[in-house]
Amino acid sequence: MNTQSTLSFLDPALLRPSLVQAFAKLDPRVQWRNPVMFVVYAGSILTSVLWLLSLGSAAVAGSEGSGFILAMALWLWFTVLFANFAEALAEGRSKAQAAALRGLKSETWARKLHEPRHGAQWHPVQSGELRKGDVVLVEAGDMGTIPLDGEVIEGVASVDESAITGESAPVIRESGGDFSSVTGGTRVLSDWLVVRITVNPGESFLDRMISMVEGAKRQKTPNEIALTILLVALTLVFLVVTVTLLPYSMFSVQAAGAGTVVSVTALVALLVCLIPTTIGGLLSAIGVAGMSRMMRANVIATSGRAVEAAGDVDVLLLDKTGTITLGNRQASVFMPAPGVTEEQLADAAQLASLADETPEGRSIVVLAKTRFGLRERELAGLQAHFVPFTAQTRMSGVDFGDPAAPRRSIRKGAADAVRSHIEARGGLFPAEVQGAVEAVARRGSTPLVVADETRVMGVVELKDIVKGGIKERFAELRRMGIKTVMVTGDNRLTAAAIAAEAGVDDFLAEATPEAKLRLIRDYQAEGRLVAMTGDGTNDAPALAQADVAVAMNSGTQAAKEAGNMVDLDSNPTKLLEIVETGKQLLMTRGSLTTFSIANDVAKYFAIIPAMFVGVYPQLAALNVMGLHSPSSAILSAVIFNALIIVALIPLALKGVPYRAVGAAVLLRRNLAVYGVGGLIVPFIGIKLIDMFLVATHLI
Repeated sequence: MNTQSTLSFLDPALLRPSLVQAFAKLDPRVQWRNPVMFVVYAGSILTSVLWLLSLGSAAVAGSEGSGFILAMALWLWFTVLFANFAEALAEGRSKAQAAALRGLKSETWARKLHEPRHGAQWHPVQSGELRKGDVVLVEAGDMGTIPLDGEVIEGVASVDESAITGESAPVIRESGGDFSSVTGGTRVLSDWLVVRITVNPGESFLDRMISMVEGAKRQKTPNEIALTILLVALTLVFLVVTVTLLPYSMFSVQAAGAGTVVSVTALVALLVCLIPTTIGGLLSAIGVAGMSRMMRANVIATSGRAVEAAGDVDVLLLDKTGTITLGNRQASVFMPAPGVTEEQLADAAQLASLADETPEGRSIVVLAKTRFGLRERELAGLQAHFVPFTAQTRMSGVDFGDPAAPRRSIRKGAADAVRSHIEARGGLFPAEVQGAVEAVARRGSTPLVVADETRVMGVVELKDIVKGGIKERFAELRRMGIKTVMVTGDNRLTAAAIAAEAGVDDFLAEATPEAKLRLIRDYQAEGRLVAMTGDGTNDAPALAQADVAVAMNSGTQAAKEAGNMVDLDSNPTKLLEIVETGKQLLMTRGSLTTFSIANDVAKYFAIIPAMFVGVYPQLAALNVMGLHSPSSAILSAVIFNALIIVALIPLALKGVPYRAVGAAVLLRRNLAVYGVGGLIVPFIGIKLIDMFLVATHLI
């Protein structure tokens, strides 16, 4: 899918339909949506009518001649078309992405179960006949395609999601937990899944993706609306100024018998050059391109509002595991309690972990085997019953013998949970073990305490490594005024150590769904915008509350519905890239707005002296460019006004280069580069166009 998003600006597959769309957008109902360009559109029609009238009347043509009016009309039409082309090109890239997604949709057959369980009777149905709540069986082989989005309620299987994510490596999907969500159009490669359908046809994730990336359906964001209002206000001001000059136009002056002073054509040119046409013509393209860049990062944004909000975010909530750390905690050290040998601790820890399929549990088994040659033992032969980890007990372990009255019980888990378990049975928690727990936590590792019956055996240290380069990225965010907050279920000591190593500004330890939701609301009450990632059902409340909520595609349906973005790669660190993309959108809009306003100021020096030098001869002193004549000055300014839109289309679509700087530094840079550049470039451009017109005798 990503290959579709690498289309070049000059790719014929984009250029041809964009050119067609540029003409299709000349419909007045489309032009009206952009008030600034609608004024240029009206000016194009007016000058075209004036040219037609000038063909039969020398009085209408005036001293400038019908050729000048025709040239002015054509370049005004080009200005409108170039603005349409910029928007069509941005939309074309999004539509190409949408077309690629439509190619993933296909009518498939599915096994609809009569009862929601494996082994129940089934009958074949087409995916279009399925409805929310239906249960289907998906097996590797024929009918191995998951027909619609759903939740796995039974089974575990390897699933190929490359059509959605672009990643060739299959992923595991299973019932329960945070990896139960499956997407329509993906394929089961091994085993089987019983899936409960969670959407109706036309409401699937692919359908939503297609509608999200369709640029034509993009709604304007609040900031974009505010900027549009400002541009409209400026346009109205200059429109009033132009209307006040109508008494000097050729119609009114000629009626008084005084000859022509200022033509209506020149007044239209003045208006077009005064209003902010550059940013007006590129504003929509910038917004569409922002969503397209997000899509190229394999992130689906539900609206331009979400992309823009990412640029305004000033608080990031980041999960520790997988985002700040590698998320692969491994057992590294056995720390026995007084009176316990290291081998005894390793033996008990291994027994408690034999049925633990988590990376941490497997690493304990491997460490015990490596250090002391302890081999894995069959739980069935030992009459062992594994006790799974739960969020309530925060422990796991194994019971031997009768589960109702086990002859031996081993537990491993969080220190406070094991302490409560031991003390409830009348045992004691050694102070030496508590000291070891605190020492491990201060190092940024995770301590697991092992207990055999009422005897504390010791501590197993689990190490999680902070990702390389993450501290530097947090420093960049800090320079931009963004506060980073690490969210973790670890205790405060562990969280504080990792937070210090990673360089985050704050942390939330022993995080619960309620604590995360409360933290987000507290920041929002201070007027801050908050971004976070999540993949589980327990993340859904916080995702729904956050201003920018990135749900993992591998997560639950509840998380994806609560978020306003979905990361197809399910990479928690993508949040940093999303913020950068949002910042780049705002930087691009701000830079081009600065250039456009400065650009207009420079054009005044070209067109105003040329227009009114006949009325006020002293204005000739303002002709600092040394332009050939009033007609060449006016036409050169209008031509430059059209061509600068074309020149800035690549920048509008690609975005200005991203830099991790604060708002004050960014403002100074915009004024220095785009403000000064906007003043200088028109002087050079208009002068060169004037020289070309004179050299080629076109004026």
